[in-house]
Amino acid sequence: MIGAVIIKHKLCLSDRETVAQIQENPYLQYFVGLPGYQMEAPFVPSLFVEVRKRMGKAVFGVFEAAIIDSVESAKARQRKPSGKQPDKGDDDPPPSGGGSPEEAAEHQGKLILDATVAAQAIRYPTDLSLLNEAREFSEQIIDKLYPKTGWTKKPRTYREKARKAYLAVAKQRRPSGKVRRRGIKQQLQYLRRNLAHIERLLEHWPEGSPLPLPRWLLYRYWVIQHVYEQQWEMYRTKRRRCDDRIVSISQPYVRPIIRGKQDRPVEFGAKLSVSLNGDGVACVDHLRWDAFHEGGDLKSQVEAYRLRHGHYPQVVLGDPVYGTQENRRYLKSRGIRFAGKPLGRPRKVTEANRKELKRLKAQRREDYLQRIPIEGKFGQGKNGYRLNYIRAKRADTSFAWINSIFLVMNLQILLRILFALWKRGVAGVPSWLLRVVQTMFGLREQRLVADRTSGQPIPVVLT
Repeated sequence: MIGAVIIKHKLCLSDRETVAQIQENPYLQYFVGLPGYQMEAPFVPSLFVEVRKRMGKAVFGVFEAAIIDSVESAKARQRKPSGKQPDKGDDDPPPSGGGSPEEAAEHQGKLILDATVAAQAIRYPTDLSLLNEAREFSEQIIDKLYPKTGWTKKPRTYREKARKAYLAVAKQRRPSGKVRRRGIKQQLQYLRRNLAHIERLLEHWPEGSPLPLPRWLLYRYWVIQHVYEQQWEMYRTKRRRCDDRIVSISQPYVRPIIRGKQDRPVEFGAKLSVSLNGDGVACVDHLRWDAFHEGGDLKSQVEAYRLRHGHYPQVVLGDPVYGTQENRRYLKSRGIRFAGKPLGRPRKVTEANRKELKRLKAQRREDYLQRIPIEGKFGQGKNGYRLNYIRAKRADTSFAWINSIFLVMNLQILLRILFALWKRGVAGVPSWLLRVVQTMFGLREQRLVADRTSGQPIPVVLT
């Protein structure tokens, strides 16, 4: 199943497409460890959902530790065949200010920090569309409850008039604020009437007894009540924001994250605090659905780096938001350099310090350029593995979906290092490497495979 998850996110396939690809592709069956080629599907697509529910933070922590240990051991094997000691320039220089070799051993490598948003695959939310969707769910609840009561007349919902009122505003290219406010008021009134009908219908069942509603519809009933309260409060106070605002009825845990980007000022999804080490291995340290200041995660990310590698980093690279006074004091107390512009007023340029200030400016420029890999990692995840289009429907499965994408990107780093060792013939390469190389590097190539029945070569396209 872990191999199937890797294939799914490596090729950006849906659950059904992944099972179909494994069913018809002998290379993928070899990759997941099947004993031989088989024509039937190895498992049902719904098994992916159950696996994602079980893949929590502890599972991905084991994967991250295994990949980091494999990368470090592969780098050690890569230096052994040369027969010479590594140059001093190959390793990171000692911490600024000098120090003993023991102190240098406690600070190795670099840690790059940044944050991004993994957008969920939801419709762009508007107040009018949310209210219209909530009204439609309330009508479904009334349709389910009414036949099971003793009422002789069905409650009136005015669904046709409500639908026409919604379309009259939604079809306009640029409706004015007055028109939108009038449309929101109409949908609020229809939704309020439906919720009152539902409350009266529910009186036929004693408190504590099961309701004749499917679980998913009962969950929607709980959500649309919150949607009505939030929308009514914003309409009454003429405000455009509220706490814990719901932007999706099917995924009420999703929150709007204000990013301030030029093309997308607001994103809807989970915000991630990601750390990247010098080898290019990225780890998701924090995943939250509410907006937060990523500078507050620096301490925990540095301590997590120490647990993964056994030592503190020599330098921390991050945005200016990480350079708070509290974070700088924390890093200074542990002998870690923060690659950022110093706080306070710039020093006055004199003949005595001109060269020193020029050197520090060039160093800050170099540190800024070293932050590029983590931006590239986000671009790789969003453009290559659809990190900006998470299609899971639950908070826990979305967590597993996002971490699986980072797992695949980290495996690419490990694969590149092990592939170089395998090409050089270095001893100690794992036996499973050949299977991984043949599959992950040949997924998009054409190969000839002998037919088992006729023995004639037939072309098989790995897509």
